[in-house]
Amino acid sequence: MGGRILVAEDDPKQANLIRLYLEREGHTVLVVGDGRSALDQARSRRPDLVVLDVMMPVVDGLDVCRILRAESDVAILLLTARTTEDDVLLGLDIGADDYITKPYSPRELTARVRALLRRAGVVTAGTQAVLQVGDLEVDPGRFEVRVAGRPVTLTAKEFGILEVLAGEPGRAFTRTQIIDRAFGFDHFVLERTVDAHVMNLRRKIETDPAAPRYVQTVFGRGYRLAAPRPGPADPGGSSVRQSADRRP
Repeated sequence: MGGRILVAEDDPKQANLIRLYLEREGHTVLVVGDGRSALDQARSRRPDLVVLDVMMPVVDGLDVCRILRAESDVAILLLTARTTEDDVLLGLDIGADDYITKPYSPRELTARVRALLRRAGVVTAGTQAVLQVGDLEVDPGRFEVRVAGRPVTLTAKEFGILEVLAGEPGRAFTRTQIIDRAFGFDHFVLERTVDAHVMNLRRKIETDPAAPRYVQTVFGRGYRLAAPRPGPADPGGSSVRQSADRRP
């Protein structure tokens, strides 16, 4: 079951992207473009979570956060271009539950939203499909990756690339498609940046990064995630599946 989310963002392009990604997660999303509308809709609609841009017209996002926290316990995720420690601490001190700095990837945003909604008891862990290709597991709900049961720590951008590829094993994605799907809000990602992230990703998940079993280069196209070849103990080949995570 998804949550009811109010998105307060005055940039129409970013607001629409946030809405699309959250709706794809199964949430009901309402978008407003200024702080006054955010307050009005939060009071009348009573959302489960508010995604709140700090820099907004009419009423500043920090003031909206302060007022909402005084009136309710609604979960609040701040979006901010302010990256200093004092700015972050101010947002948390006035009642924000979490924050994310711009630019950011849509998958990082949706992961933060899932975590806040679970904490609020709106959704439960285990509803997000685990993507499994051979002995590689990508768990979007927990923002975790495992290779043969071994946890692997990835950055948000590395995780975003792997999640895109694991969602459709065997499909070749161009670098532009990867940027759009994994870093939709990050305007500073270049095609050559994708190559650097893939190189780092291979170092972490591949036995031999120079001869990758998983993240393969498709010359003239981009990258794909390929299931590993069957070994002696796996005559039937490795399966590719999406399953609900049943672990506690």
